[in-house]
Amino acid sequence: MYREWIEVLQTSPLFRGIGQEGLNTMLECLKPRMKRYKYREIVALCGSPLSGIGIVASGKVALTKETYSGNRIMLGILGAGDIFGETAAFSNDRTWPVTVIANDDCCLFFLPPDKIQGNCSNICTAHSILILNMLNILSSKALMLNKKIEHLSAKSIRGKISSYLLEESRQTNETAFRMQMKRHELADYLGIPRPSLSREMTMMKKEGIIDYDGSWVQINDILTLERSIG
Repeated sequence: MYREWIEVLQTSPLFRGIGQEGLNTMLECLKPRMKRYKYREIVALCGSPLSGIGIVASGKVALTKETYSGNRIMLGILGAGDIFGETAAFSNDRTWPVTVIANDDCCLFFLPPDKIQGNCSNICTAHSILILNMLNILSSKALMLNKKIEHLSAKSIRGKISSYLLEESRQTNETAFRMQMKRHELADYLGIPRPSLSREMTMMKKEGIIDYDGSWVQINDILTLERSIG
């Protein structure tokens, strides 16, 4: 059942450092549940009981949150190998902290948290690596949350956009890069009305601060972007 997905699963940070044989053994022990979803189908609703730690085998999922006013905030887009639900899986409140929606037709695995934090029946070395990988992922997610807080704390729409673009540039170590989100997804992620995001980016392009074509962005004036954040 799992063999056709081994190569994809090995790309996940959760299984980093675990060889194919070890992963095969571990999957037989963990016995994750596999399920397919259609585009825009709801995978999990915020507040509903957690069904396991999700891992994307194919396609993409969107993590979203509804505000009290009814607006949807985009928290992120996950692709093959990415995991979700891990922060709630090891808390006292095992409910989904976000709403998960299929962003493509996708195939997902759900791993039982209790089997991850406990010893597997084979007491394998791979399981120790898995636990260390999970700790690393939780730490990385905390840092990512801090980055998002930095974006949202900017006082203006331009500041929020500038903060995001500068972070993308730092991550790629390039001033020209492809944005990981579509324009409407970025608007939701930054909590900005979509027309306002497009209008501000158009103004920034006219001023020569940035240039863009579709998802490709070129930063022409880093100093001006940095000044926009304050």
